[in-house]
Formats: sequence, C-alpha cells, structure tokens
Amino acid sequence: MVSFGDFKPLCEQTPSYPWCNIFYRQLQKHSPTTLTGLSANATIAPVGINPECGILKAGERGSLGNIANMIACGLSMIVVAILIIITTRRRAAVGRSEFRIFLLLYFISLPFQLLATGAVLQQGSLPLVVLTAIHAGTVAALFWTLLGNAIVSTQIVEDGTLSSLVPLCFLSVAFFGVTTYISLDVALSITRTFGPFNPPSALNSIPLFILTSIWPGAAAILFFVMMTWIVLVVLREIRPMWFYILAATLFVLSQLDYFLLNKVICKGTGAKIDGSFIATILETASVVVLYLAWRSITEEHWDDNVYFPN
Repeated sequence: MVSFGDFKPLCEQTPSYPWCNIFYRQLQKHSPTTLTGLSANATIAPVGINPECGILKAGERGSLGNIANMIACGLSMIVVAILIIITTRRRAAVGRSEFRIFLLLYFISLPFQLLATGAVLQQGSLPLVVLTAIHAGTVAALFWTLLGNAIVSTQIVEDGTLSSLVPLCFLSVAFFGVTTYISLDVALSITRTFGPFNPPSALNSIPLFILTSIWPGAAAILFFVMMTWIVLVVLREIRPMWFYILAATLFVLSQLDYFLLNKVICKGTGAKIDGSFIATILETASVVVLYLAWRSITEEHWDDNVYFPN
C-alpha cells in the first residue's frame, strides 16, 4: 500500500533518483536487512533503494558510473555560464538581476546533481548524504526563483531594486535552508522529527516529498500561467508565448524521460547508462529557451506587422 510521501516506488523504479541517497543512509542505520540485491553492498551499490536497474558505483566491475549524465551536466554548466555572461551584459533589460539569480542557481545545482546521481561516491557515506541534501535545497530554491521571476514580471515591485531582490533572495535562502535541513534530518535522524517513518522500508517523508516533487511542479505551472497572462493579456504579444510553450514542453519531456524511459534505457544498455542524461539535456534546453523568452519580452520594440499585417 503506497501512501502519500512514499519514495519507495520511485527509488525502485527510477534509476539515478537522487533523493534515494538520503533514505539509503536511513535504512543502513534503522533497517539494514531491507537493503537487498545490489543495494546490500554499499561498496558497489547504485543510486536507488533495491533498484530494478542501476549503474554500479564508478570503479566497481569496470563501471564508469553515470558517465553520460556527468558529461551532460558538465556541458550544461558551460552553456549556462555563457547565458549568465550574456544576461549580465543586458544592463537595460527588465528583470535582469532576478533572471541572473535563477541562472546562477541552476548553474550551482548542476555539479551537485552530477555528484548525487553520478554513482561516484559510496552509498550511505556522509559526503554523499550532505551533497544530496544541498542539491535538494538548491532545487527547491531554484523553483522559487523561477516563480519569483514571474512575479517580478508583473511589475508589482520595481525590478532590480531592494524591494524585489530582498524577498527573492530571502525566500531562496529559506527554501534552501528548510529543504537541506529536512533532508539531513531524514538521513541522519538528527532530531527524529522527520524520520524514520514506521516502517523505515516505506521510505516516507511527506515534507521532503512536497519540497522535492510537488513544489517544483507547482512552481513551474504557476510560472507558466503567470507568464501566459503577462504575455497575452498585458503585453498583447504572440511571439514570446511560443518560447514559453516550447520551454514548458521541453521541461515536461525531461520529466517523462526521467520517470518513464529512464529504466528502459538502463535495462537496454545493460546498466551502462540510463535516461538521466537526456533529462538533463532537455532541462538545460528548457532554461535556454526561457532565456530567449525573457529576452524577447525585454526588447524595446516589436515588429507587429509581421504578425498583424494591414
């Protein structure tokens, strides 16, 4: 019986699902007998909890770890760094500072994703738990900054001012701090407030599930709805909307790949690679398109005749 907040199905069915690193440490301490198959041996264990398919830890039995996703993360960092530089140079653009914060957080999330999903650190180790917790906090903060950019675009507050940047940064730090702390508490049972759930094998944490699974999706939907209203109703433009539709499509495809095709690719390649690298590429492509959308709505003039000829 699966309950709300259970990570067990995800950790078994989804290769390289990073939040499983948090529960592996919890099970090692409170219910080690539930770790079976490849997960029974922490030295070689892949990311996941008793996964149906998983990439062995790098260096074990000739494994290179999740090399494909590591390469995808590395290339994505280069792409995002270029976007940050270009964004910084657009000094007169509306929401420049806020959008740059979003890009910076996505850039920061990539190396943590690489380490959390790369199968390069031993399962259950304190470094892997800490890095995964920081990754979770960064992801939660990232999606707040995404939503925050939509709020700034409404011009409720003037962009680039303290009235805009202080709430954006304060809530980013809050999301990061709360999510990181909960992740560490689940893994290490610091206070036992957030874990372990009884029985520990359920891998249940409602707060962690909300912050890492529900919140990102909700923030992305709210962002898309708000930007649709701003572009179509406030700006009365068509061209930018296609960028936002494309960005949303790429993001949805990345999630479909991660949760539907990931295991198929893993089994098809004999657990050499999985579909996480495709998800990373699609997510980065979505960020690139978001930049194009932002740039298009911060231009000073539109050639309306292209779309509304006399």
